[in-house]
Amino acid sequence: MKAPQALAAIAMASALAATPAWADIVWNWNYAGTGIQAGGTLTTADAADADGFHLITAITGMRNGDAITGLYPTGAAIPGNAPYALDNLIRSGPQGQITVHGFGFTTASGGYANPFFADFNNPAIYMEVFTTASSYSEDAITFTASAVPEPSSMLLWLAALGAAGWAGARRRRPGT
Repeated sequence: MKAPQALAAIAMASALAATPAWADIVWNWNYAGTGIQAGGTLTTADAADADGFHLITAITGMRNGDAITGLYPTGAAIPGNAPYALDNLIRSGPQGQITVHGFGFTTASGGYANPFFADFNNPAIYMEVFTTASSYSEDAITFTASAVPEPSSMLLWLAALGAAGWAGARRRRPGT
């Protein structure tokens, strides 16, 4: 094997080895309703359950201009919304991206939000429960989320493809 081909093989093997088998997934999410605008990013575990749901492990973003300060714990209900415990699950798709339990988060001003999929309504809709120390609201929302391709993995794959193409081009040159 010639030196350029060996380098290309090493580059491809390194790129494949550096790509983690199990990595976090970042999602862009947003929802809106009457007087409500929320959005940001979610981080989930890569492995999905049998129904295709990924566990949300972190959240960032804003709700009505108020910074989101953290994800509310799985298995707990946001204050003022007991006994409805969160499961913090999400999946790809047009309907039922979050479950009837939904996910929860806190805001910098002391609010608590719980967007969820109200599959018990006819037709099924997304809703948000929002609570503060002195208020409770439950409103219909539109919800969307999509997984974002992980940039470093994409760059590694592109580097590997480029190295393979470079090695192939070197092989076809006459006189080398």
